[in-house]
Amino acid sequence: MTATPSQHTDAEAATGPDASSSRPTGRRVLLAAPRGYCAGVDRAVIAVEQALEQYGAPVYVRHEIVHNKYVVQTLEKKGAIFVEETSEVPEGEIVIFSAHGVAPAVHQEAERGRLATIDATCPLVTKVHKEAVRYAREDYDILLIGHEGHEEVIGTSGEAPEHITLVDGPDDVKNVEVKDPDRVVWLSQTTLSVDETMETVDALKGRYPNLLSPPSDDICYATQNRQTAIKKVAADADLVLVVGSRNSSNSVRLVETALGAGARDGHLVDNAGEIDESWLDGVETVGVSSGASVPEVLVDEVLEWLAQRGWDHVELVQPVEEHMRFSLPKELRRDLRAEAAAKLTR
Repeated sequence: MTATPSQHTDAEAATGPDASSSRPTGRRVLLAAPRGYCAGVDRAVIAVEQALEQYGAPVYVRHEIVHNKYVVQTLEKKGAIFVEETSEVPEGEIVIFSAHGVAPAVHQEAERGRLATIDATCPLVTKVHKEAVRYAREDYDILLIGHEGHEEVIGTSGEAPEHITLVDGPDDVKNVEVKDPDRVVWLSQTTLSVDETMETVDALKGRYPNLLSPPSDDICYATQNRQTAIKKVAADADLVLVVGSRNSSNSVRLVETALGAGARDGHLVDNAGEIDESWLDGVETVGVSSGASVPEVLVDEVLEWLAQRGWDHVELVQPVEEHMRFSLPKELRRDLRAEAAAKLTR
């Protein structure tokens, strides 16, 4: 599995971001790119697959490795066992931490249980964790913009609970209290709506003019790229279908972004089987995208479903390109190197 979107039809390959200027009339599909797997998801899924191959089943995974039903079910069939808490993993077994990251207390619990750990936390989430630790050490109040209860927010908050206050959107800004208005910094969950996050930041700056920003944007490149692409699609689409699970924050944000960018209607579906044909009434142009934890096979199924109903002309809309790759977790790389070295000495 890779983070690179697969190729589709000749019609798609021949079009680009300016395809709408010469588009044919009638039914068509605007296919957003980038879409689907980001580098962090690709890395996490491959980590589970590689661990199963390297160590054999079962391999335990704390929480869903990524927020997608199809991916989780596929890995379960290969021998992965998903658990809610580290305490559910038998002593001495392997546990993989999901792409969303975990708090330091979870690492400590794994050590007490004598578990072998593989940390598949997305490097961009790890970056936010390190920022939280740094600003807490400098005694800043940290305003973490994110959604209450999301696994990523729980993990980041655990890095410095006494310094972090969650801000769940612009309407929550009025509830914020800090010790020193001159020592305040904002960080964010990586999978948020860019527009809503900036609205929240602007509201916070209205209360705290000296609010410090992180050294670089916390919202991940993939989230931003997919939102940029869906805006281009939505401007010309009657209906937008986003493939993704309902517990996937970035997938939910794509639907919201599409509706905010002009789409008449928009829906989140796990797969083609969830599409309601009534949504196509009066529709000529259908936009299609997918969340960052969605394998391309699910998008292909949606395109096939649409083609069978007359929407068989596909145009690619790709305002930005994506080339990011992340290496496997260090624990896997270490063991793979050791195995390769052992083979050489045989």
